[in-house]
Amino acid sequence: MAAAATMAAAARELVLRAGASDMEEEEGPLGSGPGLREPLQIGELDITSDEFILDEVDVHIQANLEDELVKEALKTGVDLRHYSKQVELELQQIEQKSIRDYIQESENIASLHNQITACDAVLERMEQMLGAFQSDLSSISSEIRTLQEQSGAMNIRLRNRQAVRGKLGELVDGLVVPSALVTAILEAPVTEPRFLEQLQELDAKAAAVREQEARGTAACADVRGVLDRLRVKAVTKIREFILQKIYSFRKPMTNYQIPQTALLKYRFFYQFLLGNERATAKEIRDEYVETLSKIYLSYYRSYLGRLMKVQYPFEALFRSQHYALLDNSCREYLFICEFFMVSGPAAHDLFHAVMGRTLSMTQKHLESYLVDCYDAIAVFLCIHIVLRFRNITAKRDVPALDRYWEQVLALLWPRFELILEMNVQSVRSTDPQRLGGLDTRPHYITRRYAEFSSALVSINQTIPNERTMQLLGQLQVEVENFVLRVAAEFSSRKEQLVFLINNYDMMLGVLMERAADDSKEVESFQQLLNARTQEFIEELLSPPFGGLVAFVKEAEALIERGQAERLRGEEARVTQLIRGFGSSWKSSVESLSQDVMRSFTNFRNGTSIIQGALTQLIQLYHRFHRVLSQPQLRALPARAELINIHHLMVELKKHKPNF
Repeated sequence: MAAAATMAAAARELVLRAGASDMEEEEGPLGSGPGLREPLQIGELDITSDEFILDEVDVHIQANLEDELVKEALKTGVDLRHYSKQVELELQQIEQKSIRDYIQESENIASLHNQITACDAVLERMEQMLGAFQSDLSSISSEIRTLQEQSGAMNIRLRNRQAVRGKLGELVDGLVVPSALVTAILEAPVTEPRFLEQLQELDAKAAAVREQEARGTAACADVRGVLDRLRVKAVTKIREFILQKIYSFRKPMTNYQIPQTALLKYRFFYQFLLGNERATAKEIRDEYVETLSKIYLSYYRSYLGRLMKVQYPFEALFRSQHYALLDNSCREYLFICEFFMVSGPAAHDLFHAVMGRTLSMTQKHLESYLVDCYDAIAVFLCIHIVLRFRNITAKRDVPALDRYWEQVLALLWPRFELILEMNVQSVRSTDPQRLGGLDTRPHYITRRYAEFSSALVSINQTIPNERTMQLLGQLQVEVENFVLRVAAEFSSRKEQLVFLINNYDMMLGVLMERAADDSKEVESFQQLLNARTQEFIEELLSPPFGGLVAFVKEAEALIERGQAERLRGEEARVTQLIRGFGSSWKSSVESLSQDVMRSFTNFRNGTSIIQGALTQLIQLYHRFHRVLSQPQLRALPARAELINIHHLMVELKKHKPNF
């Protein structure tokens, strides 16, 4: 029962709060006062709704029991029945008050109703206007789409027309023959710039017509005849002009050069002929070949004739002739490649068609000269001239002369080797007894060899050749043998040595003037000269100081073997040597110096030999002093007569020759 009473009280509370809430909602828009209580928060509970579900009553009752007001009523023990009646009374009062408020505000409500009705009418009219506007927009959108479609179609037609116009314009421009072209081809001289310009235009139009004819363009037939007549006229004028230029080459040359390069600025003429009239182009090329071939042949024939009348060495004439040939050949080859637009084997064939007879004539002239030529230096110079000219043609990128250079070298090298071998054989077979009177001065054969060998060595240093060095080595061996054979004809060894030293010194001097210091020839003769000079110095010191030399060598040998005691028996000999040297060394040195200066033609060489002899004499006397310082000879009385070494050096310096 208590639970039922509690539920009833809660229900009434809820009813009261719901009524108060309704009043607040009705009074709110009409401006109710601020003294109203806050409404009871009952959430989404609606007990007047026909859709109220009794199963949810417990949930709502439980929720309202949590309300602070309900909790307070239950705690104070309020009589719910009395409280319910009071609530119903208050509800009636509130209802009456609410009705009065509605009646009191009826005019405002009616006015509000009228305003709402008027607004509905306005909104209806606006709806109608917007509907009409939407209909108009749909119509305009349809028209815009139609216009877009029409514009796209017009753009496509415009582009098609422009494309057709461009193609037709190009076709018409390519086919139409302007009057300026006709006038220039028919009337303008070939040398005028406008003729060349219109000739290029004519060539371009002819190419365009041929291209359109291949595509089946019927309009080409209308201009083909005109273009053919203009082409024939242009070919005729160009042929006459180029042939006239070629014939002008027959005039005497200036500066030994043919002015064919003047044709280069008209190279397009030949290109035009090559593309339009190959027969005429071939005629011009053949005429050029024939004319230039005769000109070069005639020029070099007369040039060789003039050279042969000039008193110059053959190598100078050879260089002059081949330098002119090199210069003209390079210019001719480059002109042929550029003007006739050929390269490779075709350029070689055309070049040899022009220069072939000239090159053959030059080669035959060289062959006829080499048959009776025994000048090895001239031939060797010609070889190196060819090698240098071949390098020049390689730098100029002119390979057309390579075959000619090889043929010339094939003539020069065998002849050069033959001449060298003949010289080797000549020296080998020379009999000194048939050469007449001999003396110790340098022989004329060795002088000729020295000059000959130094010339070849100096030339060969620039472009070394191993075969040349081998032949020169053979010649050197035979010359050395020849010098030894001639030296053997002298009776005394001293004369033999003088002859050998004079010849070696002369050959070495000549070689050092032209050859490098480290060349094989220089090193070989330097070694021979040093060996013979040392032998001569010993031979020179032997007569006046031979006894002293022999004693010193014997004493040193005994000391070295540990037999110095045997020197005690040499006191008399040592005394004689000391006194003999002291009394005669000055006169002996004077005689020695005069003898050397008379024997050698090269004063510098003689001076060197005297200095070597005096140096060796000082060394000999110093060794003699050391021998006498041995215990076995230290007490020898004659030691007091020994000449002081420093005094001897000072005195010997007085005999040093000055030049």
